Amino acid sequence: QVQLVESGGGLVQAGASLKLSCADSGRTLSRYAMGWFRHTPGKEREFVAAITSGSTSTYYADSVKGRFTISRDNAKNTVYLQMNALKPEDTAAYYCAAVLKRSTGWDNAFDAWGQGTMVTVSS
Repeated sequence: QVQLVESGGGLVQAGASLKLSCADSGRTLSRYAMGWFRHTPGKEREFVAAITSGSTSTYYADSVKGRFTISRDNAKNTVYLQMNALKPEDTAAYYCAAVLKRSTGWDNAFDAWGQGTMVTVSS
């Protein structure tokens, strides 16, 4: 099972960029498709992006398509989320997870979440 720690969040102005990282101390990350989700208080956790284990395919929520890029470096047991052209509505806590595709959409494969990293975008 993965042991994930997210980092890279911060406070930025609209239009800026941030790059989030998700490191797996359990060194099993390469086995799984990985994804990013985000959560804002009062709302359900939202799928953001996913990448297959071998980086052959990526998937994005419509709200971030064209602005965010998910990538991974299995040798470093790390997954990244490059976020460009940030908007105030991107403000949320961001979480990574090993993921699987269900009929209802992408989901956390192990139903366990890390501490997340907070992204705040000011207008």
